[in-house]
Formats: sequence, structure tokens, C-alpha cells
Amino acid sequence: MTDFVFLFPGQGSQSKGMLDGFDGVDVVKRTLEEASDALGYDMAALIRDDGDNKLGQTQFTQPALLTASTAMLRLWQQRGGPVPVQVAGHSLGEYSALVAAGVLGFADAVKLVSFRGKAMTEAVPAGVGSMAAILGLADDVIGELCSSVSDSDAKVWAANYNCPGQLVVAGHAAAVERLMVAAKEAGAKRALPLAVSAPSHTPLMQSAADQMAQRLQEIRFNVPACPVWGNASATTETDVDKLKAALVAQLVSPVRWTETVQKLSGAGITKAVEMGPGKVLAGLVKRIDRGIAVGAVIGPDQIESSIALMSAE
Repeated sequence: MTDFVFLFPGQGSQSKGMLDGFDGVDVVKRTLEEASDALGYDMAALIRDDGDNKLGQTQFTQPALLTASTAMLRLWQQRGGPVPVQVAGHSLGEYSALVAAGVLGFADAVKLVSFRGKAMTEAVPAGVGSMAAILGLADDVIGELCSSVSDSDAKVWAANYNCPGQLVVAGHAAAVERLMVAAKEAGAKRALPLAVSAPSHTPLMQSAADQMAQRLQEIRFNVPACPVWGNASATTETDVDKLKAALVAQLVSPVRWTETVQKLSGAGITKAVEMGPGKVLAGLVKRIDRGIAVGAVIGPDQIESSIALMSAE
């Protein structure tokens, strides 16, 4: 069997009915029930119906996505899927990775990301912050543009280094708007505002980071069964205190996803499984390094095919 990694998606991969393909699967049903018990609302109904549009609200999106990823992970394990040598998650997905590595219990994790979502929402009032995806410009060019359009009243920063030619910026809404105009003038293929109000992974999230630092001291962390990649450092970690510090750092620091995938490839990793709904990370990996084959688990059949792919020499 070739060494492989689990990759866990972050906010943006959620969708109404994202577990519909797993209807009737006992381990998925039990995971949904566990999340409902921990949070005090019906997680299955939220994901299946989203009748009041809560799935798009950060404080509900985050636990819903972690629940979906964990349900798929548990089905993988139940069906005898092989164990990864490392785990990595994009933004929120770092919490799912910690569950997979045995660092966090699921009930603690789902409550923790619910708290995280609320803290992020409260850190910057609605309408003050925003995020945008810039396509077709080099990272250093966008970094220079961020500096040039920022002023004392409104600032914008690089937030997600997703892949070459795709970088997400975040900050004060006025500065993000100026950045999108400047990016287009500089030759960007596209500059797209994202449907997210919280300017994640920027210094504007400092109050949320402070709240998380305090809350994390109340949560039991176990020694990981395998190394976990940190978003802010693009390095692996196994020390419990450093894993907690990484979760605080990622709120105010950019997600270094391109660098993480490049380092995985450099370490000889040639296979990965995106353990969660959608194929966002699979698409990013292909743009960063086509030498890494990424399996999907968007349905039970895909879990079986991915198990076969990861089990093959």
C-alpha cells in the first residue's frame, strides 16, 4: 500500500443535502445524532432540509461540515479503509483532521467549531468585512496590491493561498472592493466577491483568536495518532500544546495550502483522499501537483473505490 493522506475541506464545501447519498447508513445516522445531542438542535434536518437557510451562517456551517466529514470518515473506518500516514485540513478542515488523528473527540470538536463560528461572526460586525477570490495573478503581485490599496481605515490581506493563480483575500469591505478593482486593472482573469461576511485568516479575527485560545484550554487534546498539518505554518505537528496554538494562529494567519500540498509531494506522498463533501480540495491539488492522485468520498460507492485506490501498491 502506498502512503497516503486524508484532506478535509473547509467552509464553502457545504451544501444542502450533502449527506443524501448516505441515507440509511447506520454510522452516518449515529454521527448526526451525536452532533444533535452535543449542540441541542437537529443536525440531520439542518443538512437535509436547511429550511431556514442556516447552513450558510458560519456558526451553523462549521459544525455541519465537520459532522459530514466525520460521518464519512467513520464509514471509511467501518469498511476497513486503510489508515493515512498524515492528515491535513483547509481552514475549518483542520478541526476535522484533528478528529481523524484522535486528538479531539467528535462531541468536543463539534461544540468547539460552533463556538468558533460564533466568535468569528462577533469579531467583525456584518457588512464591515468581506472576502474575494482573485484568479490569474501571481501571489506576490496580489500581496503588493493588498499593501497599495490598504490605508489606516480599511485594510486587506492575503487569506488563502489555495493554488497557483488562485488566492483569496479578506479584510475591510472597502479595501477588498478596492483590491478587486486593482486586481482587474493588473490583469487578473477574475475577481469574485465571496458569500462570506467574516474576513477569516486576517488580523481582524484577533478577538475570535483570543476567545479560542481561552476556550481551547478547557478542551482535552490527545497525542495524535499521526502528524497533523497546520494551516498557518504549513508544517506537521504532534505536540498537543503546539496543536492548540496552531488553531489560534490560523484564525489570524493565511491558509498556506499551496505550500502544504507541495511539501506533501516533496515528502513522497502520491495519493490522498478528500474526506468530506464536494471536490474542492481535489481540484486544488490537481492545480498544485498532478503527481498526487485524489480520491473522493461523496457517496458510499466512492468510498469503496477510494479504499481500493489507497490500498493499491
